[in-house]
Amino acid sequence: MKKLINNLCVIGTGLIGGSFCLALKESGCCATIIGTGRTEATLIKAQSLKIIDSYSMDISEAVKDADVVFVSVPLGAMESVFTQISAGLKQAGNDSAVITDAGSSKQEVIRIADKVFADNANHFVAGHPIAGTEKSGPESAFAELYNDRRVILTPTDNTDADAVKLITALWEMTGATVESMAADHHDKVLAATSHLPHVIAFGLVHCLENMDDIEDVFRFAAGGFRDVTRIASSDPTMWRDICLNNQQPILEMMKRYRDELDMLYNALEAGDGDKLIEVFEHAKNTRDKFTH
Repeated sequence: MKKLINNLCVIGTGLIGGSFCLALKESGCCATIIGTGRTEATLIKAQSLKIIDSYSMDISEAVKDADVVFVSVPLGAMESVFTQISAGLKQAGNDSAVITDAGSSKQEVIRIADKVFADNANHFVAGHPIAGTEKSGPESAFAELYNDRRVILTPTDNTDADAVKLITALWEMTGATVESMAADHHDKVLAATSHLPHVIAFGLVHCLENMDDIEDVFRFAAGGFRDVTRIASSDPTMWRDICLNNQQPILEMMKRYRDELDMLYNALEAGDGDKLIEVFEHAKNTRDKFTH
């Protein structure tokens, strides 16, 4: 098939970045992939797994010939990484490269991109794949991760339309369905559907680990506990950064959830079975409606 791009640079070759590479390699739409990142051992592993074709420890060097730069790093590292990307592209005279990211919070990433890329910020397409597992590292990457998953792009009024079309086409090559929305709406929706559940999972495990009979608590944990807390095995650094970068929407959702817990606490304390069954039935019907 005709190549969509010749050179892809991926910054961060773990689960998200690595799976992006593998899917594009499988589709045949990209000629060469160079990886870069913080840890050489990770890049060596990614190359040995044929996720990337080559690597450089210097971000500014790695991006010089890129048609597309895909950034998959913790949100707290975005500004530093964007600064190195900008320096490398300027040094190479490459003003046509399209930059995109996989960050879980979009308003803050767009703010950083507008500041760092300045006059070339219209070539930045903010994105977020709604996919992942609790695992990390290149050995966790697999080409099918994005099959039948959604990817949200949050272009601004200034984002170049051809850049959006290119990033959309690349994501579609991974098997994903691409949708666009405003960055503030994305952050509100993801605070409810992803960020709050992760905070709850981390908090629940932390709560239980401080119990006196912790050994029995985990020894007799059933499927429900494993289902609810699976995502507490996710990367703590990544989730710290997500919380801090999407602070206000997450706080609003935490308050809503706290109010809901207070209501359930009061119903249980009062022995109000009618209220409990009302809430449980309503929750079951709502989940069944949207998951079926």
